[in-house]
Amino acid sequence: MNRRLVVALVSCVAVGGSLAPAASAATDDAWVHQIGTYDYLTSPDYDGLASIHSASKGTTQGLGTFDRLDGEMVMVGGQMFRVGTDGTPVRIDGSQSTPFFEAVRFAPTDAGPVAPGTTCANLLSAVNALVGSDQGIAAVRVRGTFSDITFRSVPAQTAPYLPLAQVVTTQTLFPLGRQRAVLVGFRTGPDLAGTGAPGLHLHGLTVDRKAGGHVISCVAGSDVQVSVQRTSGIVVQGAAQ
Repeated sequence: MNRRLVVALVSCVAVGGSLAPAASAATDDAWVHQIGTYDYLTSPDYDGLASIHSASKGTTQGLGTFDRLDGEMVMVGGQMFRVGTDGTPVRIDGSQSTPFFEAVRFAPTDAGPVAPGTTCANLLSAVNALVGSDQGIAAVRVRGTFSDITFRSVPAQTAPYLPLAQVVTTQTLFPLGRQRAVLVGFRTGPDLAGTGAPGLHLHGLTVDRKAGGHVISCVAGSDVQVSVQRTSGIVVQGAAQ
């Protein structure tokens, strides 16, 4: 099945690149619950498909965006935030519409230290080593003190939409230097290409909740830890329930 068609379906599961009924996900907390797909965004289409809370029940960690790409969404410890182009996280209730959202009830299956000086660009190999595979989807949390970290957000778009690669050229960067922060997101393997963002996709918040957004770059300090969760697959929906 063409992954572009996934967004037209409600309550289906992507496992290893295939789709199947999601009945088993109702009793399994290890499923990633998702609205829309990365292919949908890059088509490009930024119109909201469903409300965040239609897929977030029971989840504690996640990321996404909002209708028309109006800000970055971060979920940490079950609390949801929107980070607009002012860089300030604001608590939200989940009623907002989203074209792309991923969340899971985070229960780490493995964890380990990140070597000081490791950059965000080099975190992927550490995550794959903990997961034991570069396939499927894994939930990821990275937290500690970063010697240098930069977040970003993008402004709301208007139709007809520009390609995502062009949109990010208008991003607002928030270089924050040394910060204690928590970064959350997902590692999507090549077998699920187009379902989630390829590789490691992280959003984050500083521990004081004064700054955050999509993670552009980071350098790990001496106390950074990475935790991963091997998931059962993805429950994808593309319409409000």
